[in-house]
Amino acid sequence: MYKEARIYSLLERVENAILLVREQTEHIVAPDDFLNSSSGMFLLGGVCMQLIFIGESIKVLDAKNAGYLVHYPEIPWREIMGLRDVIAHEYHRIDAEEIFSVIKNDFPVLLETVQRMKKEI
Repeated sequence: MYKEARIYSLLERVENAILLVREQTEHIVAPDDFLNSSSGMFLLGGVCMQLIFIGESIKVLDAKNAGYLVHYPEIPWREIMGLRDVIAHEYHRIDAEEIFSVIKNDFPVLLETVQRMKKEI
């Protein structure tokens, strides 16, 4: 298994990215909040960079620890990695509604799971 310290470090980086996005998007109450101003569009770009970072960290965990992520089936790991690929390679396909949904609906469960994973190391 990949060194536990490295796994912990990757999980901590994912946790910090989630917390940063949540903090910076507290005032976002609808997907249009990203689209209706230049500052909202800039924020959406920053959120997307953090999502790339999260997805890439998950890809590393998956590649270096075959079978590790299956112990946490409540998280759609392949979808996280796929979202990273869409943002990085098909930027024109980014949907503000989907990004908003990820932040508001998916991040709480992901954050809780990542924190549990860290404790279990």
